Amino acid sequence: MNGPSLPTRSRVTISEVAEAAGVSKATVSRYIGGDRQLLADATALRIEQAIERLGYRPNQMARGLKRGRTRLIGMIVADILNPYSVAVMHGVETACRQHGYTLVVCNTDRSTEQESQHLAALRSYNVEGLIVNTLGHHAGELLSLHSELPMVLVDRKVEALQADLVGLDNRDAVQQALDHLQQRGYRDLLLVSEPLDGTSSRQERVAAFEAGIARSPLLQGRVLQTDGAFRESLRDFLVASGPGPKALFAANGMAALSATRQLREFGYRLFEEIGLIALDDLDWYPLVGSGITALAQPTERIGVTAFECLLDRLRGARGPARHFDFKAQLIVRGSTHPRG
Repeated sequence: MNGPSLPTRSRVTISEVAEAAGVSKATVSRYIGGDRQLLADATALRIEQAIERLGYRPNQMARGLKRGRTRLIGMIVADILNPYSVAVMHGVETACRQHGYTLVVCNTDRSTEQESQHLAALRSYNVEGLIVNTLGHHAGELLSLHSELPMVLVDRKVEALQADLVGLDNRDAVQQALDHLQQRGYRDLLLVSEPLDGTSSRQERVAAFEAGIARSPLLQGRVLQTDGAFRESLRDFLVASGPGPKALFAANGMAALSATRQLREFGYRLFEEIGLIALDDLDWYPLVGSGITALAQPTERIGVTAFECLLDRLRGARGPARHFDFKAQLIVRGSTHPRG
């Protein structure tokens, strides 16, 4: 049996506040708009008391639209389940809050249809700027939005879009991984990546890996994506003969999780038989086996820098698109213990 329904309370209007305080609506608007110093002390006090008694809450969105400022920043995230996305988003939100902006986050869940819908929604919200971690499948819509408001890309390029880009120096990160694995005695390497799907950062890591292998006569390497054939292809790599000790290089945290799960399912002792190094440094890395060696991305700094770039553009900065590529930090753990 349902209990009694609670009465709905209508939103208190500025007219009700004005009537309770015995002043005009214009006077109340002046008070809540920050011009209370223009009012007599007695008038300001009556308005303050009326607002408190009635529980009036100004409609910040309506006020922002009237003034042409909403103080809203939109952010499109390709996959909010990815720990990288959450960490960068935290940096963006922290910087927004420090400068008096509110962040509106939309998760596309890797869906091109969702991305299109979210871009339309953010446009209707009158966001003042946009930070985009995108699949890049709606370049035309992004170009149209960029003509209306400032935009900054995070991690992933959109070739047709001349916008500031903040992310990782992927070539340097991959080379750090290859140098470390070679120094530790590993010779037969497998790069494990999520499906490329046109994602520029993933493509850059694969290209850097293949170029690094080609430059290193001691190393043999191949690339494997975490698609439907991942399990069997990984097994083939693990049992095949090669030039020396084997290691996996996970191109991000999600790939590291897939690789670690599969190694455990196959019954390998982590990480006595197979080495593993991973891009990103997630909380669970030190807890698996002897710990997973990582290339940590400065995610907080990436997020803060993305907002600072956007703030520059909001304040009128002009000029060509800028790229900010941050270096990864190598954190050595037991998963890459010396071989040979």
